[in-house]
Amino acid sequence: MTTTFSTLGVPYPLVEALTEQGKTSAFPIQVDTLPDTLAGRDVLGRGKTGSGKTLAFAIPMVARIGMRTAARRRAGHPLGLVLAPTRELASQILATIEPLAKAYGLTAMTIFGGVSQNPQVATLRRGVDIVVAAPGRLEDLMKQGHVSLADVEITVLDEADHMADLGFLPGVTRILAATPANGQRLLFSATLDNGVDKLVKRFLSDPILHSVDEAHSPVVDMTHHVFDVAGVDEKKALVTRLASGAGRRILFLRTKHQAKKLARTLTAAGIPAVDLQGNLSQAARERNLAAFGDGSVRVLVATDVAARGVHVDDIELVVHVDPPTEHKAYLHRSGRTARAGASGDVVTVVLPEQRRDTAALLRKASIQVQPVAVNADSPAVAALVGEVAPRVAAADMPAVLRPQPQGGGRSTGANAQRKRAARGGQGGQGSQGGQRRQRSTQDAPRTARGTGRGTDVAAHRTEGHRSAEAPAAPRARRGGSRRASAPAGSGSGGTGGGMRVGQVVRQNGGGQRRGR
Repeated sequence: MTTTFSTLGVPYPLVEALTEQGKTSAFPIQVDTLPDTLAGRDVLGRGKTGSGKTLAFAIPMVARIGMRTAARRRAGHPLGLVLAPTRELASQILATIEPLAKAYGLTAMTIFGGVSQNPQVATLRRGVDIVVAAPGRLEDLMKQGHVSLADVEITVLDEADHMADLGFLPGVTRILAATPANGQRLLFSATLDNGVDKLVKRFLSDPILHSVDEAHSPVVDMTHHVFDVAGVDEKKALVTRLASGAGRRILFLRTKHQAKKLARTLTAAGIPAVDLQGNLSQAARERNLAAFGDGSVRVLVATDVAARGVHVDDIELVVHVDPPTEHKAYLHRSGRTARAGASGDVVTVVLPEQRRDTAALLRKASIQVQPVAVNADSPAVAALVGEVAPRVAAADMPAVLRPQPQGGGRSTGANAQRKRAARGGQGGQGSQGGQRRQRSTQDAPRTARGTGRGTDVAAHRTEGHRSAEAPAAPRARRGGSRRASAPAGSGSGGTGGGMRVGQVVRQNGGGQRRGR
C-alpha cells in the first residue's frame, strides 16, 4: 500500500511541485518522519543510504519557512540551514531543495570550500532563505561576519556519522551552538557512534527516533558478487570488461591517482569515463558529475569522496576495484545503486592477498556471498555486464572528455604588455633570459652617459644588490662600482663601471625585475 504526500500533511504547493517531478508516493522514512517534522518536532532519523532521507528533511524545511509569508529576507541571515559533509552532497541536497523552494518563492544556496568565497558572500548580502553548507567554509564566513545564524528556525544535520568520521564534529558543535536554542533540529545519520549521540543529547529537544532499517543493514534489492582474480593483469582485464556495459556504473578506487589513471585508460580504450576525486577543481567535479548524470558518460571512476555525494538514478552496477578498508565504507559505496526501490548489482574484485581481509569486511557488513574465481571472459561476468556498449572513437568522445580550451595567444594584461615592449615584442620563454642579459650589458653604458638622476638610481641599485649578495666584499670592488655609475667623461673608470653594472644585473636580474 502506497502513501501519498498529501495524506501525510504536506502543503499543497509542495505536493504540486513533487507531482511535477513524478514523485507522488512517499518512501518509508518519509512516511515515518513527515508527520512529526511538519508538526515542528525535533527528529532523529536513521536509515540506510538511498532511503529518501534528503526529501524527508527538505519538505518540512521548505514548508516551515514558506508558510512565514510575513518574514522579510535579511542579508546574511538565513532562516534554514543544512549541514553536509562534502561538496558533492551539498550540491545534491540543493538540487532537491530548489524545486520545492521555488513553490514559495524562496531562495537557496550552497556554501563550501575549494572555490572562491566571493560569489557566496555576494549571494549572502543579497539575502537568502536556505543555506546548504559544509562546516569548514561556513565557519570561515561566520568568523568574517558575512553570515549570522541568529535567525535560523530549522537546522538539519545530514550524514552526521560521516561528519564524525571526517573529524568535523567540533566545528559542527560550534555551528549548532550559534543557532537559536528554540529552533527545530533534525538529525539524519546511518549510525549513532563516534560522538553523534553527544550531538543528539545536547542539541535535540525531546527528539522522536525513526529508524527505518538497522544501522548497517544491506539493501534488499542489491545483489552482491565477489570475483576472485589470479593477479594484477587479470584484474585490469576484468575491470575493463565490467566497465563496458551499456548502463551507468561507478568504479571505486582508494587513491586519487589511480582513479584518474583508470578513467584515462578506459577512455583511451573507447569506454568514455570521467573521474571524481579530491584533486579536481569544483568546476571539474560539477562538469564530470553533470556528464555522468545526463548520460553522455556512463562510467564514473571515483574515490570515497563520492560515496555519499552522488545521487544519480539508474546506476545498475557498482564495482569495488579496490575493496574498502572498513565495512561502513563498503555499504556507503554500494548504496549508489539500488536506490529508491530500484535494484542493482555490486561487484568486489579481489586479489589473492586481499581475500582474508575482504571476507572479514563482508561479515561485518552482514553480506553473505560466495566468492567466484573468474576472468574477463567468464560466463558469470558476461551475464552481469549484459549488453556491451559500442566503443567510441577519440573524435567522437563527449564534450567533457575533449581537451578543454586553454588560454591561447598572448596575454593582454598591462603588465604583460610592458614586458613584451621591454623585450622588443619578441616571445618565447626560453629566449627571455638571454635577451635580458643582452639588454643589461647594452644599457649599462647608456646609464653611465645618462642624467645625474639616472646614474644615482643605477648606483643605488648596484649598491643594494651588492650589499644583499656580498656584504663582505672588498672596498676596492665597491669603489669600482661607484666609478661605473659616474657621469660620462670619467675616463676608463666609466667603461669599467659599465661592465660592472652589466655583470650585477646579469647575476641578479630576477631580483631587479621583481623590484621594478
